[in-house]
Amino acid sequence: DKIAGGWAGKMIGVTYGEASEFKGQGKTFEGDLLWQGDMVKGALTQDDLYVQMTFMSTMDNYGIHVSADKLGIALADAGYGLWHANRMARRNIWQGIMPPKSGSPNYSMHSDDIDFQIEADYIGFMNPGMSQSSNKMCDKVGHIMNYGDGVYGGMFVCAMYCEAFFETDIDTIVNKALQAIPAKSEYAQCITDVIEAYKKYPDDWRKTWQSLEDKWGDDDICGAMSPFNIDAKINGAYIVIGLLYGQGNWDRTLEITTRCGQDSDCNPSNAAGVLGIIQGYSKIPTQWTDGISKIEDSLFSHTDYSFKKVIDRTLDYAKTLINKNGGKVIDNICYIKYQSPKPPKFEVSYPNLKASYASKIDDTKAWSFEGNWTDGHIGYDQGRHQKTTNEKGAKAIFTFTGTAVKVVGYTDERGGKIDVYIDGKFHRQYDCYYDEPAGMWLGNGLEVCSVIGLKTGQHTLKIAANGESSPKAKDTMVWLDMAIVYDNKE
Repeated sequence: DKIAGGWAGKMIGVTYGEASEFKGQGKTFEGDLLWQGDMVKGALTQDDLYVQMTFMSTMDNYGIHVSADKLGIALADAGYGLWHANRMARRNIWQGIMPPKSGSPNYSMHSDDIDFQIEADYIGFMNPGMSQSSNKMCDKVGHIMNYGDGVYGGMFVCAMYCEAFFETDIDTIVNKALQAIPAKSEYAQCITDVIEAYKKYPDDWRKTWQSLEDKWGDDDICGAMSPFNIDAKINGAYIVIGLLYGQGNWDRTLEITTRCGQDSDCNPSNAAGVLGIIQGYSKIPTQWTDGISKIEDSLFSHTDYSFKKVIDRTLDYAKTLINKNGGKVIDNICYIKYQSPKPPKFEVSYPNLKASYASKIDDTKAWSFEGNWTDGHIGYDQGRHQKTTNEKGAKAIFTFTGTAVKVVGYTDERGGKIDVYIDGKFHRQYDCYYDEPAGMWLGNGLEVCSVIGLKTGQHTLKIAANGESSPKAKDTMVWLDMAIVYDNKE
């Protein structure tokens, strides 16, 4: 019943907040929030559900201890579109950069993004009261697409689920789950800030929201230089704001979490998952569940799981994990050996790093080009000026001052390979090939190349089209439109 409640909460929350997704960027969402029971059928096509079911089905095929490589390949080869950290992990894996490197900041500027946080739920659902077992699974899966705070987000949310099987007090659940991640991580600091602000403003969630926005609102490597924030910790903070101020009330929890903004379908989905486990499916108010019975045998997109089947499989895995972790299952009664939350090793994706400035390719003081480059607007944003080439030996040179840089452009089935140099030394080769699933068009995560860990000062980045391409590519094209430069925080 609690496992069913967790999955139902995910479905309810993601469809409740879907219409407001990213309509509150750097501000709260003040539009109408509507709910009708039949809306929940939209969960069948939500990546918050079907991506993690890809991992579950891979466990079905290879066993509960399936390798990270097999899980990563399953994600990379799944026939659906991906965003941000997942998308970069797919591209990395296609280039032979396997987990955990596929989620590492050395190979992605999306390591702290929300991706694992929104698709780790199944791990918490199948580890009742066993947060250490949950963390072990999260460590393996989370590093496919994330690192550092990006992994801790999934660990924290799953730890809340683990505690929610046996604890009803929201404050206790949040505080215990916080012990499952390193206290010195920025993710933990951000959640701690929510807890302290809640004590200070117990009747005004908006004041707590503002205090978080003032401190953490622009702290996003991926969404740098924009109000868009896909960072795990700020979105995790919104989950906790909804839970603390909602105090078990579905209407209030969902509304507050959604109105906090940014990824406002994913965040209420996680918050409602916690409530669903606490109360169990049978005690969720029927206004939220009355549409689920109509679709309980329908399959989630890109999976062979229905609501009923995913509950059964999660329960089967839970029983296996209970036995493996010192508990036992006798006559359909589960005796669980509770595990006190303990943090994993501490890791930081981008130490002391913050976006400094952006430089478009028409900035002639910073950019220079050699060879045949064509002006155009090919790709995802017709309003952006781009330079493109498929000439072997064509070069783009960018001079900047900072400690890290990300070059943004375009990647598709026509993309070729590039050699990247920093300060005259070869950095590594990148492949601009990326094949979207049929009918999909995704205008984000378009990172051509990146370099981190530089010394403070002026640097030169050179991108050279080498005329090569992967076997699947239709051309050797390279598209560039801007660079984002990062430097140490003041």
